[in-house]
Amino acid sequence: WVVAIGSPLGLENSVTAGIVSAKGRSLPSENYVPFIQTDAAVNPGNSGGPLFNLNGEVVGINSQIISRTGGFMGISLAIPIKVALDVSDQLRSNGRIVRGRIGVNIQEMTKDLAESFGLPKQQGALISSVEKDGPADKAGLLPSDIVLKFNSSPVTSSVDLVRQVGGTKPGSKVTLQVWRNKSIKDVVVTVGETPEQVANARPGRGKAGGNVGNIGLVVAELNPAQRKALGLEYGLLVQAVHGRAARSGIAQGDVIVGFNSENLTSYAQFAKLFEEAKSGAVINLRVRRADGYRFIPFKIAKDNDD
Repeated sequence: WVVAIGSPLGLENSVTAGIVSAKGRSLPSENYVPFIQTDAAVNPGNSGGPLFNLNGEVVGINSQIISRTGGFMGISLAIPIKVALDVSDQLRSNGRIVRGRIGVNIQEMTKDLAESFGLPKQQGALISSVEKDGPADKAGLLPSDIVLKFNSSPVTSSVDLVRQVGGTKPGSKVTLQVWRNKSIKDVVVTVGETPEQVANARPGRGKAGGNVGNIGLVVAELNPAQRKALGLEYGLLVQAVHGRAARSGIAQGDVIVGFNSENLTSYAQFAKLFEEAKSGAVINLRVRRADGYRFIPFKIAKDNDD
C-alpha cells in the first residue's frame, strides 16, 4: 500500500491511497526513469508531491498519469526516491544531469531474433549499430552483439541496459558479457557521457536492384550521393514492400545494410544470401530506419508457404 499527498485541483493536503502495480515501468519517451506505477488517485496539482509507504517513508515523487481525459483513470506514475535524490545530488555538485553512454543503438530481443542469432532463449539487448570511434567501438563491440550482462547484473531487456549505462559515472570501466557468433565473450568498455542527437538525411531513389526472390520486396542500390548523405558505405533502399516482407516489419524507405551478421556490399550478394538460406530458417536483416538501426527477423518460407 502507498499514500499520495498533494493539492489536486487546488485542494491542499489531499490524501489518496493505492497499491503498487509495478516497479521499473518504462515509458516510450523516457527510458532512464524506472517509474513506480500505482492506482493512488493523482490529478493535476499532485505532481511533485510525496508517495509514502506504510512506514511513513517517502518512496517516490508523484510525477505523471496515463489518461485519455486529462484526469485520473487508475494509472499513476512516481519517480523512485533514489532516482530523485541522485538527480538532486548531481544538480548540486555539477549544475546538470550527467548520464553514462557507450555509443550504441539497441533494440528489444524477440523470440524470432533470438532464434536467428542462435541464442538459447529470448534475453538481452541487441546492438543494432555502433557509433564510430565511440566507447563501444573502441572496446570492440559490434552490431549484432547481444548484451547479456552489465558487470554482474543480468540484462533481461533493452531498457535494463539503457538504465544501467545511464546510471554509470562517465570514465568508469564496465564489463559487458555479450553473445557473438553463438558464443559468450566479455568486453571491457570505458563509459562516456550522454550522446547528442545525430542528424539524418532521408534517402531518395536508388539506382540498381530489383525483386528479391518471391517475398514481396523490391530494393535498389543507393547512389554515391545518397550513401554520403547517410554516412553509409553501402545500402539497399526498399522501394516497395508487400506480402511476407511487409508482415515481417520491413517498411518502404528502409535501407538494408546487413544479412545476419554479414555486411552487404552488392545486390548480387544480397540475392545470393536469400537464395542460399534454408527453407524454414529464421534470418535477420539489419536496416537503417530514420536516424537509427534495427534488426528485423525474417522466416524463409517453405515451398508451400505464400
